[in-house]
Amino acid sequence: MRNPETILNNLVKHSSVSSYKYERLYRILFNEDMFSVAYQRIYAKQGNMTPGTDGKTVDQMSIQRIEKLIESLKTEAYQPKPARRVYIPKKNGKERPLGIPSFEDKLVQEVIRMILEAIYEEHFEYTSHGFRPHRSCHTALTQVQEKFTGVKWFIEGDIKGFFDNINHDILVDILKERISDERFLRLIRKFLKAGYIERWRFQNTYSGTPQGGIISPILANIYLDRFDKYIKEYAEKFNKGERRRISLEYRRLNNKKTRLAKRLKSITDESVRDKMIAEIKETLAQTFATTCQEPMDTEYRRIQYVRYADDFLIGIIGSKTECITIKADIAKFMAEKLRLELSEEKTLITNAHDKAKFLGYEIFVRDCSFRHKDRKGVIRRFGKGSVMLHVNMDTAKNKLLEYDALRMSQERKKTVWKPKPRAFMIGKKVEDIVAQYNTEIRGFYNYYAIANNISDIGNSFGYIMEYSMYKTIAQKLNLTMVQAKLKFLRDKKFIVPFKDAKGATKYRIFYDGGFKRKTAYRNSLVDIIPNTWHISKPSLMERLKEGVCELCGSNGNITMHHVRNLRQLKGDTPWNAKLIKQNRKTLAVCESCNYKIQTNEH
Repeated sequence: MRNPETILNNLVKHSSVSSYKYERLYRILFNEDMFSVAYQRIYAKQGNMTPGTDGKTVDQMSIQRIEKLIESLKTEAYQPKPARRVYIPKKNGKERPLGIPSFEDKLVQEVIRMILEAIYEEHFEYTSHGFRPHRSCHTALTQVQEKFTGVKWFIEGDIKGFFDNINHDILVDILKERISDERFLRLIRKFLKAGYIERWRFQNTYSGTPQGGIISPILANIYLDRFDKYIKEYAEKFNKGERRRISLEYRRLNNKKTRLAKRLKSITDESVRDKMIAEIKETLAQTFATTCQEPMDTEYRRIQYVRYADDFLIGIIGSKTECITIKADIAKFMAEKLRLELSEEKTLITNAHDKAKFLGYEIFVRDCSFRHKDRKGVIRRFGKGSVMLHVNMDTAKNKLLEYDALRMSQERKKTVWKPKPRAFMIGKKVEDIVAQYNTEIRGFYNYYAIANNISDIGNSFGYIMEYSMYKTIAQKLNLTMVQAKLKFLRDKKFIVPFKDAKGATKYRIFYDGGFKRKTAYRNSLVDIIPNTWHISKPSLMERLKEGVCELCGSNGNITMHHVRNLRQLKGDTPWNAKLIKQNRKTLAVCESCNYKIQTNEH
């Protein structure tokens, strides 16, 4: 049986060769070790303890269960179960549909995902950042900051209902360009057509990616890679000129300054020299106030582009008329080649000095410049045309309102932010209250840490959260806010001592890391990193293959028992006590012990 690492790295070797066609992929699905790796990669997610339409979860995993799954794939009798659709609340009060596949389907999808990632990762364009290894929203935003310097217009891209409107036939045709294995493609079609069950009724899926499917993100990237390559070709045709022309006024002033400096060397009369020096300084000041390059040079054009999942941003050095044409061309390509529709209301053309929205940030190009001395002491300008990433104050406000940590009041015709206690947290332990506030503050800061104005926004956000926490703890302990703060204040830090499960004293410290701006991923062209696979041995399957019950020590057929959360265990049974002691959510058990667990026999 071939090693999964070897299999995947062999696929990677041809990934960047666009003309190469992959064959005999389906037989990889007969490799038990591939499923072992897939199981190891996905088992820890809590959603795996939620049953699909077949009523099964990750619990009760065994070698026999995987062998049965592989056998059904060999005969092509395998048929994905329809996803179970549930609805989860959104921030705006509406509900978002969520598909829950069966765990066997998740396993098969994870193996397919690994294969597709090995095939396509180096084939994708560097402008794509969503759902890819070593990439994130931050790499996309950093690319904007690095590459969009000096753009005059933004096109904010929004695709109507993208994930629900992916055309199955077009997707399979795109896959056929690189994959020549009908059985593998038929399997993907089975997932696309699996459907979902809502309110006990089966619903067909005629378009879109699998509901809640592990392969959905990479299939979406494969689909939109065609758009990425279209924009790349479009930019190559649109771009022209090596650099902008120097403006005539700047050239005139610079030449005047040079002539005056030369004449000054030959003048000895002090009064004349003083006048000439004053004239040089005045000319230099005018030079700094004049744009160096022609801002609307008709012989210089550029398009920059970045995409994260179905959100994309285009930066254009050109005229607004050209932007309108580009937007129309994009809409035409989307409709004709991908059967997708751009949202007319949300696909906006925005002046670069205004603020475009992308991935929760406001993006604009700085219109002013600053001066500083270089290493040689020469005064130079910097900053003009550079891209700024900002987080809006409303973003912080909405997050605080979502957390119910803020109340707004009107004082002297001015809206004032005031922290408020969070009543729903009163029942928690003090250390758990601090932990939750820490998690929420770090979550906000980590995402917006690369914003140029994060210090200002972060400090306002942090202040409200801090005093909301004091008020919450004060309400819990029946103290005043000042008393609650002083009770746990040690060396200017808010420290809450508590006992852990073993009786040891631990300390929970409230976040005090500040909100300094971070610089992330300075080189956003991350596709220069080879996409090699390094897979550690799957410990879960090793434990199953050992055939030793971790509860009673007997040998035989072993099943892996899973629990959703260790905190919910009381330690009132031998298996729960074992899980708590080992700090694990899994326990390999024999048939006898498994029966006791399932029937709750003590």
